[in-house]
Amino acid sequence: MTDSLDGQTAIVTGASAGIGAATCRQLAAEGANVVLAARSKDKLAELADDLETTHGVDTLVVPTDVRKEYAVDALLTETVDTFGGIDIVVNNAGLARGSDVEELTNEQYDTMQETNVDGVFYMTRAAIPHVREREGHLIFLGSFAGQYPRSFNPVYAASKWWVRGFAKSVAAQVGDEGVGVTVVNPSEVRSEFEATDGRTFAEVFDEDEATEPEEVAEAIVFAATREGSSLSEIDINRRDKFADGF
Repeated sequence: MTDSLDGQTAIVTGASAGIGAATCRQLAAEGANVVLAARSKDKLAELADDLETTHGVDTLVVPTDVRKEYAVDALLTETVDTFGGIDIVVNNAGLARGSDVEELTNEQYDTMQETNVDGVFYMTRAAIPHVREREGHLIFLGSFAGQYPRSFNPVYAASKWWVRGFAKSVAAQVGDEGVGVTVVNPSEVRSEFEATDGRTFAEVFDEDEATEPEEVAEAIVFAATREGSSLSEIDINRRDKFADGF
């Protein structure tokens, strides 16, 4: 690491575990002050202490439910009040519920839509003025599921198609104002993310069978360290991902 983000301020949603926590660690290793946002206050506080001890950066813990507009607005206000501005926003919070459309409950549908779609919109809308001011970066966690049709959990997949399309359209709107916009599309990641059978991907996949959270975090930080350019999209797949298609 090169401390290339020294003094910059980054917000990471879904920061308490998996890709979010790994991203916080790598941002801190690059010298960024990190704002940790998720619903689990205890996990965030533990991670923040580790970042400060290990990397000597400043952190801010803001328990946040991105499904609530007021909570997102409060997150942005507290960040600006503490650090004076925002350089990087990582829209990482996301989840999957249920699977088959016929069996999906309204509650499961609403939870995915409110988190994966509404939460990304609330965060992006609130962050744009601040990121624009510093010519920073908006980074969106897409998915392999947001690029290719899939036979299971179509609603989750559709929410990631939305994220990808939204991000690219935001790039068209703010790119000429100096804002970098990147979509990072991982396939399976060994994290606490739940598979359709209720097990986590960390339980489903052995090491070397799927991408590790740290690999996705590296891609996110690489995008955030670009100056004057913008990586439109980064795909991260296990090496045999397309083998069954040939």
